[in-house]
Amino acid sequence: MTRRHDLDTLRIGAFGLLILYHVAMAYVAGWDFHLKSIHTAEWLQWPMIALNRWRMPLLFAISGIALGLCLPAQGRWRFALRRGAQLLLPLLFGIVAVVSLQAYCEAVDKGDVTPGLGAFLWRYWQFRPWPGASFTGAAYGFTWNHLWYLAYLIPYTLLAIVLASVVRPLHHRLPGLPAGDRWVATLGLLLPVLWLAWALLVILPAHPPTHALVDDLYVHAESLPLFLGGFLAARWQRGWDLLVRGRRLTLVLAVVGLTVELGIRALGRMPDLGDLPQWVLALPWAQTERVGRALYTWCSLLALFGWAQVLLARPWPGLGYCREAVFSWYILHQTVLIVLLYWLRPLQLGAWLEPALVIVGTVAGCLLIHELLVRRVRWLRPLFGLRADRNGAVSITQDHSAGRGAWPGATAPRTRRPAPSRHDPSAAS
Repeated sequence: MTRRHDLDTLRIGAFGLLILYHVAMAYVAGWDFHLKSIHTAEWLQWPMIALNRWRMPLLFAISGIALGLCLPAQGRWRFALRRGAQLLLPLLFGIVAVVSLQAYCEAVDKGDVTPGLGAFLWRYWQFRPWPGASFTGAAYGFTWNHLWYLAYLIPYTLLAIVLASVVRPLHHRLPGLPAGDRWVATLGLLLPVLWLAWALLVILPAHPPTHALVDDLYVHAESLPLFLGGFLAARWQRGWDLLVRGRRLTLVLAVVGLTVELGIRALGRMPDLGDLPQWVLALPWAQTERVGRALYTWCSLLALFGWAQVLLARPWPGLGYCREAVFSWYILHQTVLIVLLYWLRPLQLGAWLEPALVIVGTVAGCLLIHELLVRRVRWLRPLFGLRADRNGAVSITQDHSAGRGAWPGATAPRTRRPAPSRHDPSAAS
């Protein structure tokens, strides 16, 4: 039994990029965020777009894979209750004790409340709407901000377990996949791209993202299939082998999709477009850009999983520590960076020093809070998604007995290792 170190490393890397992404949100021009710096740059939009398209889809896919790897054959409802509690407790604690600080900084910045953290928290903890206020969550009386990911994982997880329990007795009666690897690879490329393109063209214009769970049709249309797909494919060794074999093709297709999306966006910003021939202006540029975005999103995921099996399927120093730290860092990071920016912005440190201090301070703050407080206080550990009893185990992600205990992005053992990098048959994923 070997651990999926490639998925562990992908998850850690994705959350590391999430810190940089959220810091950049404070500095990218033209994009809304809870707290903005006076130093913004339009050029940041381009790398942010490239990262945005696959960062959350990757996390939802890994979360589905994690659930598929550690779901037990027996006692699934006990497992579902335990997993729901592991997600719900950090979410509730985050709303009350962590994200509330973000709400305070944003409310003061927008002039919704007068400075005074104690008075704000006393009002916030009453969970009543704030009439006339405009900070995030004011209409509801609370907000989960970046913790929306946990709120979505709870129903997704329960739905996956229900479907697994219903489909399991029927799986022998269901038709099998085509025998040829090329058929499987073609369907695996085309169908998800078509679905994502349809969601972008039809659902997104009418239902833009809200991250409010109950009225977020586009995010559900994108994230739920990725979560369920990862759940179903978690133990499908044939599929993992195809990802390795087709990793070069999927990487090329991802670059093509990104080039199409960014290229059309760049053309749309060029001056004097009205001078172009009418037939050129009549071409379906917007629709083509969305198809390119769908192609880039899906092929990026396939390429990341394929290349990770080749390059990252081995432990590295500090991997165990990072597996434990990543969940508490996820809960802490955006609050730490917003509070830092709230303190640093009046100092007028400049367009380079201020973001550098925010990045360094966010990393240092998360490290210190996790190392000196979260890891060492028994009752705090479950509030940040960790086992209350350390017992020499790094985190709940390491408890695989009887299908127990992986947090949303955790990975479980597998019986077969991925194909080695030197084996590269012609079939494409």
